[in-house]
Formats: sequence, structure tokens, C-alpha cells
Amino acid sequence: MSRAPRRVALLAVGLALVLVAPASVSATHSWGGYHWARTSNPFTVKLGDNVSSTWDPYLATTSSDWSQSTVLDATIVPGSAPRAKQCRATAGTVQVCSATYGNNGWLGVASISITGGTHITQATVKVNDTYFNTSTYNTPAWRNLVMCQEVGHAFGLDHQDTNFTNANLGTCMDYTNDPSTNQDPNQHDYDELVTIYSHLDSTTTLASATASKNGNAGSPAAWGRLVAVTNGGHGATYLLDLGAGNLVVTHVLWADR
Repeated sequence: MSRAPRRVALLAVGLALVLVAPASVSATHSWGGYHWARTSNPFTVKLGDNVSSTWDPYLATTSSDWSQSTVLDATIVPGSAPRAKQCRATAGTVQVCSATYGNNGWLGVASISITGGTHITQATVKVNDTYFNTSTYNTPAWRNLVMCQEVGHAFGLDHQDTNFTNANLGTCMDYTNDPSTNQDPNQHDYDELVTIYSHLDSTTTLASATASKNGNAGSPAAWGRLVAVTNGGHGATYLLDLGAGNLVVTHVLWADR
């Protein structure tokens, strides 16, 4: 299936109304200043394991890679999403889910809940087995890149580069058509995390709680308003305003075929 019919239909109206970001390489790649509130460094972010056994080694690699940061540890814990397909968020954690979400055009999605303008309170990462079960994406390189990238978003990182066709930067936070050398974070990612988390907060948003009542479904209707499109529609960002200063911001990585 080409990316075109479904994804173009989803984005066509929105493209005229939102910022279409040019492909670029960024010297800094904080995602909107979003970060977990905490009172000390290093801190621990719990990754809830709601993925299949096929995905477990890739989640383990992602956990190990991001834990090389000097400011955070990414620790895998049992998942709290009752159903991976729904992928309910749990306060103070990143719930990571895999399921066959359908031919909806997207390969991976990261959603972060925000309070007070910049503080992440919970996050979800979803990888779509409808595409990862195909010969195109069922490779270690694609699985590592997408898992690493979506979890990186959950820490407050944006992409280093949004051009799919230029030379790889050697980081999973780089959009690419060839993930072979973009499977892990690089030093620039670790340096950016140090910058993002250089200040401390008076409180923490890392305390765990029960799973939220509703999951963030895998369609634009549930993601809110389209606010940015990158590199001709390869990526998109949506914002859902819940009121009272609470937001859900979602990064979407679209499949090529």
C-alpha cells in the first residue's frame, strides 16, 4: 500500500491551515520545552511493557540506549494498559504498546500529556504491527529506529533532522529512508537531554497512578488539531486541548507503504 491515498486524505485539508515545516537539521531539538518535572537528577522514567515478545528485545535496546544519558534512566516495568490496542496512559509513566492498529497510515505514534505549559505527566508510545508485519518494515533496523525515536519523544526530544533523503546523522531522532545507521541515540541527543533537564523543579510528575479511563486512539480524530506537518507529510504533530492548561501533544510517523 502506498502512503498516498489514506495519508493524503487525512492531511489534505489541514495542510492549508497549519505550519508546514521545511525539512531541516536542528542544532537544538527540544520538543517545545516539554519535560518531566522532577526534584533531582538523574531520575527514572518507567517504560510500561505492553508489547509483544517480538518487540521485547527492541524495547530492551531502547531502554538500555536511553539509560546511557547522565540525567535519566529508562527502566522497563510491567505494562498497565489493560489492552495494548487501546494503550491507556498511566500517570508518571510511558506506556509502550504494540498491536495491529490497522491500515491507517502510521508506523509509530508518541503522545505526551502536558500540564502547566511544559510538564509531561504521562505518555504513550504505539508501534503499528499492521506495517511491521510486512517485509518492508519487519527488520531490526526499522524496529530499532521507530521504538527508539518514539520513546525519545516521550522524554521531550524532537527530531534532529526531518529530511528523509539526506545523509544519516547516526541517531534514531533523524528521519530517514534507510534506518541502518540510525538505530540508536547519538551524543547530540544525550547533550540535548542534559540541556532540557539542566534545571530542577519544585515537584515531580513521575509518581505512578492508575491507568487513565480512556486510551488515545490511533486516528487523527482522537489526536485533536493538526498543528504541524514536516517534509511533505512524512511526519505530523497534533494538539488536543483538554482545558484548564492540560494538553495532549502527539507526534506521528507515517509509513511509506
